[in-house]
Amino acid sequence: MKTVLFVCTGNTCRSPMAEAIFNHRIGSDAEWKASSAGIYARSGSPASTHAMEATNELGIDLSKHQSQPLTFERVNAADMIVTMTAAHRTDLLQEFPSVGNKVFLIKSFGTSKVPADISDPFGGSLYIYQQTRDEIDRALADLILFIRTENY
Repeated sequence: MKTVLFVCTGNTCRSPMAEAIFNHRIGSDAEWKASSAGIYARSGSPASTHAMEATNELGIDLSKHQSQPLTFERVNAADMIVTMTAAHRTDLLQEFPSVGNKVFLIKSFGTSKVPADISDPFGGSLYIYQQTRDEIDRALADLILFIRTENY
């Protein structure tokens, strides 16, 4: 089983949504599984209410999510690390410079190959979270296609 680690700031919004949507989209029989962590996360916080509501609309339950900080063990255990922003990628590589070959921006897998950030919805309305969820979902379609066709 290969692991993709999704990374954001606090591990309560974007990366838990990415983890849950990825696991839902890839299916239970796939050779990949997702996890998530936050660069500045503390352990044990739930997913934000709007993140849970937004994923529930897709039939995905985030109610059991508990945030976890980015650690050496999590970084080393991952086969691929996907960050929500270029700043997350920079912070991660400053802390863990040896893993640069497996760190990607979430939007770097599409046909345009133009990396872009997923904006932080924290503090925003449910509508903002829904937009973020949909943006993540579109990027994940490209990521899943990449890992399936590139034999990553």
